[in-house]
Amino acid sequence: MKKLILLSALSIGILSCTTQKNTTNMELPKEWKHTTNIYEVNLRQYTQEGTFKAFEKEMPRLKNMGVKTLWFMPITPISQEKKKGSLGSQYAAADYTSINPEFGNLEDFKHMVNEAHRLGFKVIIDWVANHTGWDHVWTKSNPDFYLKDTNGKFQIASGMDDIIELDYKNQEMRKAMIEAMKFWVKETQIDGFRCDLASWVEVDFWEQARPEVEKVKPLFWIGEFDELENPEYGKVFDASYSWKWMHQSADYYKKNEPLVNLTELLKKYSDIGDNSMRAWFTTNHDENTWNGTEYEKYGVITKPMAVFSATWNGIPLLYSGQELPNLKRLEFFEKDVIKWNTTYEMADFYKTLLNLKSSNPALRGGDTKVTTHLLNTTANDKILAYLRKNGKDEVLVVLNLAKEPVKFSIEDEKLSGSFKNVFDLTKRDFSEGKEFDFKVSDYQVFEK
Repeated sequence: MKKLILLSALSIGILSCTTQKNTTNMELPKEWKHTTNIYEVNLRQYTQEGTFKAFEKEMPRLKNMGVKTLWFMPITPISQEKKKGSLGSQYAAADYTSINPEFGNLEDFKHMVNEAHRLGFKVIIDWVANHTGWDHVWTKSNPDFYLKDTNGKFQIASGMDDIIELDYKNQEMRKAMIEAMKFWVKETQIDGFRCDLASWVEVDFWEQARPEVEKVKPLFWIGEFDELENPEYGKVFDASYSWKWMHQSADYYKKNEPLVNLTELLKKYSDIGDNSMRAWFTTNHDENTWNGTEYEKYGVITKPMAVFSATWNGIPLLYSGQELPNLKRLEFFEKDVIKWNTTYEMADFYKTLLNLKSSNPALRGGDTKVTTHLLNTTANDKILAYLRKNGKDEVLVVLNLAKEPVKFSIEDEKLSGSFKNVFDLTKRDFSEGKEFDFKVSDYQVFEK
């Protein structure tokens, strides 16, 4: 629903993990979450049809690109009362246990999930627990499920007048919400939830809901909150959002703020530890529509920032159309199909990064066996360089975050030995020199 300094090593950490099996997807989330990535599907804008059936045809392409987990924006019916635009917001639900007819029907969704599982994807759905639309079925059957304003009317949610807030002091409402979540797991065998505005809902609800819903099967849970601001939620969710990084990195580029602000923020995120992970991204449905495309926000450092999102400790999160790339803001309440072409010029770029993330043990997210070291360079005010290590496996990432060419060298004993550039497959022995000559927008990623 924001100088030259010697940088010390940052350590990154792990949840214990064992490989077990379940009935649909072989691995339990506590194993696959360490190597996964998440691709957000805006079904309405993905195809002209905007349906589950139409999206199915795109899944082999996404599999080939290295996508592991598909996250579908809300698939429930949209409230018509007070809706915005001609189609309304997908985050204003009219019923928690039905399908938005705009997308198809329940059987269509089940078929798509089964096909996704056959191809090796995990599937998670958006869950909007804080609020509903004005004509949600509960407004008639259980009006006591909602908060009321001073006039006794449904309480509008934080200035967004198409949605009304639920009352989490009502224990019966909580039970109904949990049963609704169970419905999707039982009926469609999804693998988890992306919980919208998770920190707008009392943390003890999520503490109550997760074990209850997981009586059906173990799930992956990502919450829309920043753990730096809401640390208590990190005890419940597998992953959270890096909102402060998103906003501060945009300010770094647009306002020419010092790079040290970002490296100090990364240290704060690393200090959280690895009982949970962060999701790193350059755009999503909200950012694209309301704050601008990733290219509007990051300009010449867009690709280096994408490399960062795929290689730092945590989970890469991609949005529909980034493989094009998508250069337009998508409408939120109207039909506005992504302008697909047959070239997908960024697909190989992402394929290289996503496959590296999934295959190299040094890029496992939330694993205490992995350490992440910020490396000292002769241009710490322009270059972000880091080394991730897991035993003998190492990945080196070097990013030009300046708006100009930079000649520099890495001055850090942690970097040594022979590496291969994952993009052009050239080899480099860093015992023979650590100099670089970067153009604007340059990045290099090496594995040992």
